[in-house]
Amino acid sequence: MTVTGSELLDRAKTWLAEDPDPETREELAELIDRGDLDALGERFAGTLQFGTAGLRGELGAGPMRMNRAVVIRAAAGLAAYLKARGDGDGLVVIGYDARHKSADFARDTAAVMVGAGLRAAVLPRPLPTPVLAFAIRHLGAVAGVEVTASHNPPRDNGYKVYLGDGSQIVPPADAEIAAEIAAVASLDDVARPDSGWETLGDEVLDAYLARTDAVLAPGSARTARTVYTALHGVGKDTLLAAFARAGFPEPVLVAEQAEPDPDFPTVAFPNPEEPGAMDLSFATARTARPDLIIANDPDADRCAVAVADGSGWRMLRGDEVGALLAAHLVRRGVSGVLAESIVSSSLLGRIAESAGLPYEETLTGFKWIARVEGLRYGYEEALGYCVDPEGVRDKDGITAALLVTELASALKEQGRTLLDALDDLALAHGLHATDQLSVRVEDLSVIADAMRRLREEPPAVLAGLAVTSAEDLSQGAGGLPPTDGLRYTLDGARVIVRPSGTEPKLKCYLEVVVPVADRDALGSARERGVELLSALKRDLSRAAGI
Repeated sequence: MTVTGSELLDRAKTWLAEDPDPETREELAELIDRGDLDALGERFAGTLQFGTAGLRGELGAGPMRMNRAVVIRAAAGLAAYLKARGDGDGLVVIGYDARHKSADFARDTAAVMVGAGLRAAVLPRPLPTPVLAFAIRHLGAVAGVEVTASHNPPRDNGYKVYLGDGSQIVPPADAEIAAEIAAVASLDDVARPDSGWETLGDEVLDAYLARTDAVLAPGSARTARTVYTALHGVGKDTLLAAFARAGFPEPVLVAEQAEPDPDFPTVAFPNPEEPGAMDLSFATARTARPDLIIANDPDADRCAVAVADGSGWRMLRGDEVGALLAAHLVRRGVSGVLAESIVSSSLLGRIAESAGLPYEETLTGFKWIARVEGLRYGYEEALGYCVDPEGVRDKDGITAALLVTELASALKEQGRTLLDALDDLALAHGLHATDQLSVRVEDLSVIADAMRRLREEPPAVLAGLAVTSAEDLSQGAGGLPPTDGLRYTLDGARVIVRPSGTEPKLKCYLEVVVPVADRDALGSARERGVELLSALKRDLSRAAGI
């Protein structure tokens, strides 16, 4: 439905009258005075949608932006949802990162919870998201909120909701909370006292750090040397404390990125997967000569790893780290379910089968992985690893860093590296090569058009390989809950296409499996893997019209 200019102005003036933030009030008043209908249309043509990822969007004034008014409504909706399910006197614990407005959004959330009759406790300062996920169960909370936009651009912020089991929300909770948010008529109806919530001390962080002991094997090697970057996020102090507690050598910091900075001045995108994000880490490593490089994303729930390869450094793919950690845990004799999302490498299933361990696939996101019954280890290709589900039922970049450094230490004692361990996996299970075709768009209709085109005209052949099955995941294929995605199985390959849940991107996940006869055949298998992945990208781009 088209919104007229007068309707936009009326909506903007109504919003302005109750906006509690002087900065966004000034921004909005200026747009109204200028009669900037284009800018107002971007902010008032709808509302930022609350879903299983909570809220995430660009900072600014209006219901289509992240701001204090939107957060207060979200908090009021969450409070109403908790009260409706009988948790009206429960505790809500709130964490936040170091992005612009994060502390304000956390404080507003605490005020709304107290005003609604719940109890609220706020973490003492900007801390990693996994500390919040841990704190929920540690404190017996009925819910948790983390204010973060993870690895999004500097102009963004977000609002992630967990329930009392320590896992992120899944349907139908997201829709029920969204309905309560929509029912908030006016901010004047939302009580927001100036006090009444608790600001936690370091006891929760200390308890989280004590729990990290469970990640490592008693008496294991702790000799690997690391270079570490926090990418201007909140991971540094917690990771350094965890490494010191474990007895690893103190990581060499990438000084330019060590301290929190919401403007992320040294990177185009604060995501280790993005081109250029690790350049300063590589430069530091050339001087420090460590055994591996570790990076967290800004809220430290993801962990990236790079290793020396010839004369340079190579980022390991999330699937490679995921398989290495799984194989390491299997060698340590763990029991329980190994799980991953459907977009991650099928190698984990091979590792589980070989070890006689149960294995499960879930939809994308740790909100699903963390709910697998009997979970011992879960990972997702986007650098997310759950290595201690009893402690943190979410991805955790701190404990993952500990575990991969333990593995690197064990290999170092044998005169070997993580690359040698990857060779071992290829010899045992075949070379599983993965890549991603990711298209960032300004216009979301590009994504919708690509998905429609693939549904109406599914490809019969990709990279010269026959498509043996084409599944529309919106129909709940394979017993999974419905989701907007497509899965193609080929003879020796697999492709999954889906819109991103947190960014304006179309993501295509590619995997090829190349048999490896012996160690001498590893080089040619890798060449074949690169060739097939390149052809898959080319043919899929053509089929999707992107």
